[in-house]
Amino acid sequence: MEENFGSWIGIFIIALIVIIVLSIFLRFVPVGLWITAYFSGVRVSIGTLIGMRLRRVAPHDIIRPLIKATKAGLELKIDELEAHYLAGGNINTVIDALIAAQRANIDLEFTQAAAIDLAGRNVFEAVQVSVNPKVIETPNISAVAQDGIEIIAKAKVTVRANIERLVGGAGEDTIIARVGEGIVTTVGSAGNHKAVLENPDLISRTVLDKGLDSGTAFEILSIDIADVDVGRNIGAKLQTEQAEADKNIAQAKAEERRSMAIAEEQEMHAETQRMRARVVEAEADVPLAMAEALRAGNLGVMDYYKMQNVHADTDMRKSISDQADNESDA
Repeated sequence: MEENFGSWIGIFIIALIVIIVLSIFLRFVPVGLWITAYFSGVRVSIGTLIGMRLRRVAPHDIIRPLIKATKAGLELKIDELEAHYLAGGNINTVIDALIAAQRANIDLEFTQAAAIDLAGRNVFEAVQVSVNPKVIETPNISAVAQDGIEIIAKAKVTVRANIERLVGGAGEDTIIARVGEGIVTTVGSAGNHKAVLENPDLISRTVLDKGLDSGTAFEILSIDIADVDVGRNIGAKLQTEQAEADKNIAQAKAEERRSMAIAEEQEMHAETQRMRARVVEAEADVPLAMAEALRAGNLGVMDYYKMQNVHADTDMRKSISDQADNESDA
């Protein structure tokens, strides 16, 4: 009994080891994927799948898109797909784009599609837009005609992807910016805003003739003005602001002249006060000088009285003159 029990234990351990080894093998070597590929018409060896594992490439991410491409009639190499995968590309998107391009009779090679994908663009969406053009709607664009009236316009731009210029070509933002610039230029060159309102297609024709899709990843098919509105009277507003600015400048200059006049008046008043102070100071020295002259005998008593009479006569004449001036002013 003990020998039979020991043998059963040994068999169980061996079976367990075999199962573990087989699980590890099946996990490392995708036999199921190889079988699927084989019956799908994709010839790939087990060694190639093992090599993908060693290169840290997920075999499912390579083989399944390859199966899809093979079923669609595309002839692709595993090395090309693996290289694109290692470069950080999206293989599924590239394969979908190639299939869509083949169905639409668009000449698109794998290398070109891979380059577009690595450039950061959605190559499958680009093929769809090339087949089915899309509409880009611009925001409200304000422009001012020569008569000073603001025109607010919105345009719808129908574009088709240009596969050959997807790598290095400008995107939708550039299209919107160029169309906006064309609208502003066209409205600005109009002599009257009514002409723009009467013929909005004038904007479309003028903008479309400028070749705005040059250097972009799109081909502009049409530019349609979706809405045109009248905005503010910019000319009148500017004139009002200019008049207000001129008034403020004039007021500032007048205030400057007033301040200068006040300063000059104050300076003149200060100078007058200084002159009066000097006169008072000089008048205070007169009695001292006269007393000194009397003591020295240079001035007689009669001369002093004559001088006093002259002063009195001068003061009387000045008083009479002031009184006459006041009566004449009244």
